[in-house]
Amino acid sequence: MTRTDPAIVEALSQFDSPTLFNALAEITGLPNEEYTDHTIRCLLPDLGPAVGYAVTAEVTTNDPDSPGIPWTDYYEGLEAFDGPMVTVLQDVDSRPGRGACIGDGMAALHKRLGVAGAIVHGTARDLPGIRRFGLPVWAWGAVPGHGVFHLVRCGGSVTAGQLRIQAGDLLMADLDGCVRIPVKDAEEVVKVAGEVREMEAGIHAFYSSPDFTVAEMKKRKG
Repeated sequence: MTRTDPAIVEALSQFDSPTLFNALAEITGLPNEEYTDHTIRCLLPDLGPAVGYAVTAEVTTNDPDSPGIPWTDYYEGLEAFDGPMVTVLQDVDSRPGRGACIGDGMAALHKRLGVAGAIVHGTARDLPGIRRFGLPVWAWGAVPGHGVFHLVRCGGSVTAGQLRIQAGDLLMADLDGCVRIPVKDAEEVVKVAGEVREMEAGIHAFYSSPDFTVAEMKKRKG
């Protein structure tokens, strides 16, 4: 799996996801859809952002006849992973989201194994307990229960919020959702994100200054 310098990963966490998206768009151009859609919501905003490499799995939450593999296969993969992780769980049940994909017990184990955050194409439960264990979660929302909870596959590709995610993708998630940063561009994204933040600060300062007029704005965009 291709990695970037850990300092670069840490630097990404100092920016918000829209700024990182803007930087990536500056580098690779538009259209650019390296982000999740509105269904992937930050459920515990007080826990802050998460940055890491994607560890992926498909699960079913209620279908009793779905195939299942041992959950220890998945947890052994987390334990062996070297580096920051963001787990991405896709509910492939016949009624995705009807039962929760993650709760406080899984949150405790994920934190123990070094996971920085969980992105769920489906739902979560036990949000106060998840908060207690400090695992940021992004999902469609919350429900009280789950049914027959089977791990169908771990590793490979999953879809979350219309973003097709490969195991090992570099992800950053915050209040606005999740953005994927191509590893090869990560260092440049950090540099350009700093420039974007400085440029936007100047724009906002102008908007609030006594010199602001639409005519002056047109001149500056000129």
